[in-house]
Amino acid sequence: MANINKTKGVIGILTGGGDVPGLNPAIRGVTIRAIREGYKVIGIRRGWGGLIDIVRDENADNSENFFELTEEVVTKAARTGGTFLHTSRTNPSKVSKEDMPNQYKDKYTDDINDLTEEVLKNLDWLGIDIMIPIGGDDTLSYGLRLHQEGFNVVAIPKTMDNDVPGTDYCIGFSTCISRTIQLANELRTPTGSHERFCVMEVFGRYAGFTAMLPTLAGAAHRCIIPEHKFNVEQLTELLVEDRKKNPSNYSMVMISEGAVIEGEEMVFEDSEADAFGHKKLGGIGDMVSDRLKTLSKKFNNGRSIGTINQKLGYTTRCGNPDAIDSIAPMAFGNIALDLVLRQEYGRLVVLNNGKYGDRSIDVIESGSKTVDVEKYYNTDRYRPYYNIFEDQPLFIMASQIAK
Repeated sequence: MANINKTKGVIGILTGGGDVPGLNPAIRGVTIRAIREGYKVIGIRRGWGGLIDIVRDENADNSENFFELTEEVVTKAARTGGTFLHTSRTNPSKVSKEDMPNQYKDKYTDDINDLTEEVLKNLDWLGIDIMIPIGGDDTLSYGLRLHQEGFNVVAIPKTMDNDVPGTDYCIGFSTCISRTIQLANELRTPTGSHERFCVMEVFGRYAGFTAMLPTLAGAAHRCIIPEHKFNVEQLTELLVEDRKKNPSNYSMVMISEGAVIEGEEMVFEDSEADAFGHKKLGGIGDMVSDRLKTLSKKFNNGRSIGTINQKLGYTTRCGNPDAIDSIAPMAFGNIALDLVLRQEYGRLVVLNNGKYGDRSIDVIESGSKTVDVEKYYNTDRYRPYYNIFEDQPLFIMASQIAK
């Protein structure tokens, strides 16, 4: 048994997947309340990776895998972005032979191995009674696996794409769209000065919320989302039209990284996939930018229009959280503790229709959460509809629950 003295109980907390602003406030929300309720809280480093790397030996140095959280540590960290627990995209149910920790190499020799048995043993060795994973649907899908194995799990949704099923809101989304709007407005300076198109590639593998909401707020003239394949020539004609109407003679388009041109395939940065089977996206902005230069001649009296092509990428997920991503994670963390105190496990903390609550963690696998194209996206004009606000929640189309 690890050297962790058990009191009322021991809670483990981790962050997995991409970092976003708001993770540290969520960790603080869980930890301070838990400590005051008589629990100990153990921070697992590097997501699920920290749990599979543990060496079950009291003399082993596991400081890189876990440590006990205190009010002092989490209060200071909560003022910052990212995650001080660090993160990874580790999937313990699919660990490759190359990534196998040394202590298991003799036992697990397949190309892909399920280390759930070791994860459960490591949790028992640590004395952890309850796990609170914070992550997107990939990270939380393994939380669901632990729940199905009989372990006590309460999950908190995080992803800047805002695409975890079952909740209107995920930690990181507000800061992402706030920063996207800010960056888009700053890009108007060079775009207008040179009278060009501005192509901004933003995150969004399967869901276009991070392109739709900033465009709805006026950050771009048009947006292209993964939910609807688009025609580049049609987009070019619209952008030329927008440019002509603009006194400063420029136009802007926001493109989700998962967007697909009609008749073509999704664009990947490379062919390597992570432990959840996802290849790294990137390049659709470059492709569209090049084609706009060529196609613009057709709609601009034979003259090509130049482009400013900017991949916003990590600039939208770095830095400190905004107000919503400071407040909502605190609430999520406290709701997680309410569930722990009531011994209600296998739950996902959610925000639906402006109210905090919880749902069965099974909702994570109930389907995909994407933009309702018919309701919110004008496929002829490549932009959001502007007549869908009354009785809608704060982030409008983000209210869709998995089908």
